[in-house]
Amino acid sequence: MEKLSTNMGSETSTLTQRSSAKDRLKKIASSWQLYVLILPAFIYFIVFHYGPMYGVQIAFKNYMPSLGIWGSPWVGFAHFKRFFDSYYFWELIRNTVGISLYSLIVGFPLPIILALALNEVKDGPFKKTVQTITYAPHFISVVVIVGMVIAFLSPSSGILNNALQFLGFESKAYMEDPAWFKTIYVLSGVWQSTGWSSVIYMAALSGIDPQLHEAATIDGASRLQRLWNINLPYLMPTMIILLIMNFGSVMSVGHEKVLLMQNPLNMPSSNIIATFTYQQGLLDAQFSYAAAIGLFNSAINAVLLLFVNKISKKVSETSLF
Repeated sequence: MEKLSTNMGSETSTLTQRSSAKDRLKKIASSWQLYVLILPAFIYFIVFHYGPMYGVQIAFKNYMPSLGIWGSPWVGFAHFKRFFDSYYFWELIRNTVGISLYSLIVGFPLPIILALALNEVKDGPFKKTVQTITYAPHFISVVVIVGMVIAFLSPSSGILNNALQFLGFESKAYMEDPAWFKTIYVLSGVWQSTGWSSVIYMAALSGIDPQLHEAATIDGASRLQRLWNINLPYLMPTMIILLIMNFGSVMSVGHEKVLLMQNPLNMPSSNIIATFTYQQGLLDAQFSYAAAIGLFNSAINAVLLLFVNKISKKVSETSLF
């Protein structure tokens, strides 16, 4: 009897799985237009993001273009060990993490504050003007931004140094001073991205039911109390998701802007993993060594993303997955 009931149970589960598979196929067939619509994006990620992962194996080989990926000799973790044992390893980690955390601490709350402030302003010319002024820097090229920064901070003709000289202070070569590099990088990035980043929070705030504010106003809540008890809790899931994503890219400081701002005098603060990888891989043609550094960088980002996501899921029940 037990064997019969077991067989009947297995047959029932098999039939259930088949029926659910048929239902899924029917749903896919009925919504084929949506799958065709998403197909180009799917192909893009397969070809340009997952396909190149085949070449990550050169991080474990002594890659030579004449031999190809398969023909190059296997060296295991030799390139990783070389990087970890190098004298510049901790300097690269310190600069990369320092710039990234500095940008996160200064740049993360400002779009939230701007979105909350703009949300309290009535629609009109003033609000539109502020939005235009704060959004516009996002559309300026990084090359132009760095050119403006260099021009403004020039010790001979820069606006800032001219103002300091007018007030009786001495001019200073800020771009050549390692102590100022991180601050200049972060503040110029905040100026460029704060307005555009606030759009996400503005969109989230627009979904709040106006009746909540009306009820709170009737109950005697002030504007600050409504902001603290209605707007901020409503923004919290969006804030957590974006914070998790930012932590997942702590080690991924872009090389373009740093390279444009970099010079021999500020190298102690501006030499980061991304610029070092660019130099080793493209300028010095050490492809395997650069691939190993890039793989290490990506692995750290992935671990941080999973770790912060897990903590967020336990603490706030909001997570990426």
